[in-house]
Amino acid sequence: MSDNAFRIAVLPGDGIGVEVTDACLVVLSKLEEKTKAFALSTETLPAGAFCYKEHGSDLPEETLRKSDEADAILLGACGWPGIRKDDGTEIAPQIELREHFDLISGVRPIRAIPGVPLPLSDPRAKDIDLVIVRESTEGLFKGRENGEIIEDREARDTQIITRPTSERLFRFSFELARARKERGKPGSVTCIDKANVLASMAFFRKIFDEIAAEFPDCEADHHYVDATALDLVRKPWAFDVMPTENMYGDIISDLAAGLIGGMGFAPSADVGDGHAVFQPSHGTAPDIAGQGKANPTAMFLSAAMMLDWLGRRHNEPDCVEAGMLLEKAVDDAFAGGALRTADFGGPDGTAEVTNAVLAQL
Repeated sequence: MSDNAFRIAVLPGDGIGVEVTDACLVVLSKLEEKTKAFALSTETLPAGAFCYKEHGSDLPEETLRKSDEADAILLGACGWPGIRKDDGTEIAPQIELREHFDLISGVRPIRAIPGVPLPLSDPRAKDIDLVIVRESTEGLFKGRENGEIIEDREARDTQIITRPTSERLFRFSFELARARKERGKPGSVTCIDKANVLASMAFFRKIFDEIAAEFPDCEADHHYVDATALDLVRKPWAFDVMPTENMYGDIISDLAAGLIGGMGFAPSADVGDGHAVFQPSHGTAPDIAGQGKANPTAMFLSAAMMLDWLGRRHNEPDCVEAGMLLEKAVDDAFAGGALRTADFGGPDGTAEVTNAVLAQL
């Protein structure tokens, strides 16, 4: 391991974002102490709804500057009911981070964790292991910059799909599939679109087919987004890597999280060429904030993704191994079935999950 510590900008956010971030830092500290595989220099920075309420900005310039200087960004959930910007929109610094750092690839792993009850009774559900790759900077979300309401009778948002961004998204997806294939996964990539209706999506699919030709070792296919919603319930084990437009990815990643026990088990990363943000897929959960009920698993798995990304980016294989060790500790903590979080009616909250993972480490 290098003598230099990785600099991590920590943005806990709001509500349970703060709770799961605090728990994650404890686990990372234990993992660092145990493995000696990495060193983290963390700095906690303000961002989110309460930051906006106090300072007039949900992502202060100092936070943005220090995030730019960091090796990675660890982000808790942001937002709070009743705290909105002057135009009525929600507080969403995560979107600003994606756009500012050009983090086009929203990586959403969906994997069944041993011991976690699953809603699908089919025994193949235990084999769910797919990755939704959500384009995170354009698509229909780009319309938030130029949406308009005309004379209180009509509203318009514009979907934007560009060739350069789509090419990067698809190459990232095929390279991910190729890496997964080396670990025994199918190595297939399915473009999720609505090419039968929208010209923008037909263009999206055309670019996908062009990039697929560069990766003959990976199977390439297409699926309409509505049929995908159906098949994620009917046969989610049939999917591997699934690149898609921003809004579609936002929706189907929530659906897919429901297949593995809920948002508390769904990590994510937003990855660009030079920066990456790692955060749980869930929100701030105001209904349970401050009660110790939050499930920190998604944050732990997001941190494991961060260690893997840092290790590969900086050629530190021991750091990659540490990320795998953290993921295994999560699996082992749940494998026996005794650990039962509130996601599925159990009594165990943040402290119990954290202690179980620490015990495995």
